[in-house]
Formats: sequence, structure tokens, C-alpha cells
Amino acid sequence: MGVFRFESKYAAPTKEQRERYMRGECEEHMFGNDGEIVLVLYDEAAYLKDDLEGVRILFTGASDKRKVDDEVRRLLEEHGQKEQRPDEFESGKRR
Repeated sequence: MGVFRFESKYAAPTKEQRERYMRGECEEHMFGNDGEIVLVLYDEAAYLKDDLEGVRILFTGASDKRKVDDEVRRLLEEHGQKEQRPDEFESGKRR
């Protein structure tokens, strides 16, 4: 079916995608220190929301839905690395 990536937290699946894939009962799982990663599992899709990065990903179809586990692991690892490293940019003013 497909993987649809939305690069803004304000972007979302279309009405057609919601009606086609995101219907019926669902399971919701939260990951991360503050639950910033939310995974919503539907019968025919998986919807992943990363509030820290503002990314939304819709996985549709059985084969693409299986990819969501790898993506959750990748996001958790990426968030963990960001917490461990110092700020990438510093101001030019030093005390």
C-alpha cells in the first residue's frame, strides 16, 4: 500500500486516507520519556506521531505496517542521542 510521511505536526492524513485506513477499533501506545511518540494501530494501518520532531507517518497495508516497529526504535534512539549530546549551537558571547 504505502508509507505517507508528513513533515509538520500540523499536517495530517487526508480525509480519504482517514476514511480508508484509520477506522474501526484502535490501540494506542506511548513511547519516550514524556510520551512524545504515539503509535496508533488500526486493522489496516499504523499511525506514528512524533511530537518532539513534529513528524507524522501513516503506514498502510500489511507489509508497510510491519515497518512501524523499526521506525519507533529509530526515533527512540534518535531522541536518546539528542538528550546525551550538548547543544549543537552556542552563542558567540562567552562569560
